[in-house]
Amino acid sequence: MTDAPPTAPSARLTQADAEAAVRTLIEWAGDNPDREGLLETPARVARSYRELFSGYETDPLSYLEKTFEETGGYDQLVVLKDIRFVSFCEHHMLPVVGRAHVAYLPTDRVVGISKLARVVRGFARRLQIQEKMTAEIAEAIQTVLKPQGVGVVIEAEHSCMTLRGVNAPGASLTTSHLIGVVRDDPRTREEFLRLVRR
Repeated sequence: MTDAPPTAPSARLTQADAEAAVRTLIEWAGDNPDREGLLETPARVARSYRELFSGYETDPLSYLEKTFEETGGYDQLVVLKDIRFVSFCEHHMLPVVGRAHVAYLPTDRVVGISKLARVVRGFARRLQIQEKMTAEIAEAIQTVLKPQGVGVVIEAEHSCMTLRGVNAPGASLTTSHLIGVVRDDPRTREEFLRLVRR
């Protein structure tokens, strides 16, 4: 992760600033922001964007800080599949909807499974490209938990491609990022990929 961490929304910009921007877009699209059906739209859009981009206000690594060492000697892959997420393409600001599959091979501690889903959501709720998001999730788990290996596979449909441009409905992008034994040990890698494909 060589990029500088994203910054929180500027304190100088307010809800009113965001609403004004939405009004401008409505006018630019050719409609009247003062007509009845659109009067409250700028406020609704600003509130929904605050929620959809909440990843800028969180540190996904912090979700992994509380761990458990009482594992009963468990030394196999921990896999959480089908973590549904919504993100936004940073090039067109259109939705990216998909599923993440996350795994790690613990060294001496594990993390609550809901925390893995929170890490995915923390990175997803930002303007993103899928390749970067896949790597960020894997590197975060590796950095904090220091497991023997990490695997992340993401499958997603990008509205910027399915709703406009090439107009290819149903097309999806798959990305993966493997670290440590999940990448280097053929048996562990195959086990991870087999579990994810089920």
